[in-house]
Amino acid sequence: MSIYAIRTTSGREDIVIDIMSTKIRSDGLDVKSVFHPAEIKGYVFAEGSSGAVHKAVQGLLHIRGIIDKPVPINDIKHFIETERKDRIRPEESNIVEIIGGPFKREKGKITRVDSVKDEVTIELLDASIPIPVTIATEFIKILKRNKKKTEEEKE
Repeated sequence: MSIYAIRTTSGREDIVIDIMSTKIRSDGLDVKSVFHPAEIKGYVFAEGSSGAVHKAVQGLLHIRGIIDKPVPINDIKHFIETERKDRIRPEESNIVEIIGGPFKREKGKITRVDSVKDEVTIELLDASIPIPVTIATEFIKILKRNKKKTEEEKE
């Protein structure tokens, strides 16, 4: 088994994955996985034998070609690792800075934490009216933690 890079129309990678997955299942092809790292536009990667990968893309829309040389796992390993090194624990009323996405460099106060989806809802501080923004915790940096003290701790 090797990993092969498939050139696609940029922005159509998810469609290619859906179509390929359907074809792989229906034809019983020996392709173990198909994935698209968000950081790489115009490419989809498939793990399988060369023949099976070629059959999986044959005649599909948005396919621009296949790179016949297998991709070494070390070249794409950082795209497929799921381990998060610095997992933060945001809490309500923390003051945070957004470090990615359209609200990058904005500061806000956490109003809700969704630990299942790993998201927080933030009210932007510099907005003239409170605007709630829901964002993944990987795109925030905690600037100030507000410690909530109970009545017992104060005494």
